[in-house]
Amino acid sequence: MMVPVLPASAQGILIVGDSISAAFGLEIDQGWTALLEERLEEEGADIEVMNASVSGDTTAGGLARLPRLLEQHNPDLVVIELGGNDGLRGMPPTNMQQNLSAMVEQSQEAGAEVLLLGMRIPPNYGVRYTQAFEQVFADISEKYDVALLPFVLDGIAGEADQSLMQSDGIHPTAEGQPLILDNVWPYIETWLQR
Repeated sequence: MMVPVLPASAQGILIVGDSISAAFGLEIDQGWTALLEERLEEEGADIEVMNASVSGDTTAGGLARLPRLLEQHNPDLVVIELGGNDGLRGMPPTNMQQNLSAMVEQSQEAGAEVLLLGMRIPPNYGVRYTQAFEQVFADISEKYDVALLPFVLDGIAGEADQSLMQSDGIHPTAEGQPLILDNVWPYIETWLQR
């Protein structure tokens, strides 16, 4: 399906994420963000993908970096893929919610649409914490009317076949990266069509 080519004034897509979007343990061109850029080119969409993801980053780190990134890149779409490291460090979901909310507000004030990529954490953190963690993404999506992919690693992490995950059990392999893009792409495509 052909995607309409955006006008020359279109700035592109800014991705603010952690190691999942920074292609941890892989060559950067194997990561889903590089594959996104390739797919946009194949679809005839002249859109720059600016990947500002940092391995190990938290929502607090993303929030601290965001104002400069928005000013520097003036994106049309901000993809936020953060929260996993907050969860792995056992940080309070309320803090994560405040940080992500502020990121969404700043992006919207800068005139960008927002796509939120949700994360899940291992069950050993306890049911109450893992549910509160996941609920943060749903609450922000509803409050700010932003698109939400509930679990960016759906069909990749937590599967019986662990060949799509690196030995650390946290980061996808090169084979898992196209599947991340497949999860994200319908949301990007909807944004393009608008």
